[in-house]
Amino acid sequence: MSRAAVKGLVVAGAMSGVGKTTLSLGLIAALRRRGLVVQPFKVGPDFIDPGHHAQAAGRPSATLDGWMLPREENLAVFARWAAGAQAAVVEGVMGLFDGLDGKSEAGSTAQMAKWLKLPVLLVVDARSLARSAAALVHGFTSFDPELTFAGVVFNRVGSPAHLAYLKEAMEGLPQVPCWGGLPREEGLGIPERHLGLTTAEDHPLSPEYLDHLADLVEGHLDLEGLWAALPEVALPPLSPEAEPPPRVRLGVARDRAFCFYYPDNLRRLRLSGAELVEFSPLLDRRLPEGVHGLYFGGGYPELAAAELAANAAFLDDLRARAAAGLPIYAECGGLMYLGREIRDLEGTSHAMAGILPLRFRMRPRLAALGYREVTLTADTLLGPAGATLRGHEFHYSDIVAEEGPLDRVYRLSPRRGGEALREGFSRGKVLASYVHLHFGSRPEAAAALVAACQKFKKDYENTSTRSQK
Repeated sequence: MSRAAVKGLVVAGAMSGVGKTTLSLGLIAALRRRGLVVQPFKVGPDFIDPGHHAQAAGRPSATLDGWMLPREENLAVFARWAAGAQAAVVEGVMGLFDGLDGKSEAGSTAQMAKWLKLPVLLVVDARSLARSAAALVHGFTSFDPELTFAGVVFNRVGSPAHLAYLKEAMEGLPQVPCWGGLPREEGLGIPERHLGLTTAEDHPLSPEYLDHLADLVEGHLDLEGLWAALPEVALPPLSPEAEPPPRVRLGVARDRAFCFYYPDNLRRLRLSGAELVEFSPLLDRRLPEGVHGLYFGGGYPELAAAELAANAAFLDDLRARAAAGLPIYAECGGLMYLGREIRDLEGTSHAMAGILPLRFRMRPRLAALGYREVTLTADTLLGPAGATLRGHEFHYSDIVAEEGPLDRVYRLSPRRGGEALREGFSRGKVLASYVHLHFGSRPEAAAALVAACQKFKKDYENTSTRSQK
């Protein structure tokens, strides 16, 4: 195989919950067992599935998104991460044609498959289907004639006789190969909780589990036939990226409470001159020495709220650094941690950093979900007023009290049927929001954050020099 090409496919579902992640992980594990370097990708704004992909593949899973990122950026992300790999497994989002709205393919798995020129492997939950499965597959494979299909895999098959029945039905669609079916097996899926699937940080996939998935794929699918049928996809040439010598040290919160980061956000920060220094608000007693800024990603701080609140030494150090003007950027779970309080579902309140005068309460139901376009209404850590970025919101908490002066520097695109919202909480050199932004939607954002850290470093060094005199 040419170094400038890769074999790949898009694992897409007839709907959400059909087993895309299970099959994707099984394929990654089985191909890797064959000695192949496998690069995983995830379509759509998701941090949980990529964490599991990374465990199965032994390398980070990159995000592709047709709404947050322009076409050329998606192609560049794919080419950059797939370079050096022999196989690319792209897990789709929701159902194959589901995306931003019901009128277009924007943000859908189908759109991404066409952009990447990769064939679609359709996953169908056969638990309650017999011959009707062929009708369903026919509808999906004929809906958009521009799509190419690698075939179909059935999931949750009840017995060998059930699979034989399904294969008989598929004989009426000879243009869509059926590569087999995974058996119905309790406990095969990744555990869930009220917030969705558990993360790789608090529920790592065991080697035994991944081996079992690989066994299932090898034992119940014609993996050799599928691999042989996949075309090689040429990767466009990209200019080499050389990270410059670090100009600043940027602390990145990383533990089971804060683990939601797009790999390309971190890559862009490094390319802008940041040395990324990981720290844990759960385990560390102080912030790392010599950092010139902080990045708190999202995650599930409410599940570790008691531990976070008990780490008083770390909270004291964080408050002191914030008061000294250290640039701090936070998203979703990071926003909650910077507030005064998180009240959990049992009604217990946990004191947080208190850097922002906000109190948060967990809800049993989803409070916000969807894509958001952000327009900056003031100069911020991420760029000047008027700049626009794209991201998404997904949270079960809401703000129940705002107890002090606070600037709102984001204008958010309206939620469906609503009006534009003012968000993006700013105080001093702190910027925090519920929105998870993808810096690929505005590459200058990473450079702006690093520039703010550089200014802090310069001011701090000047102040230290004057004090020594």
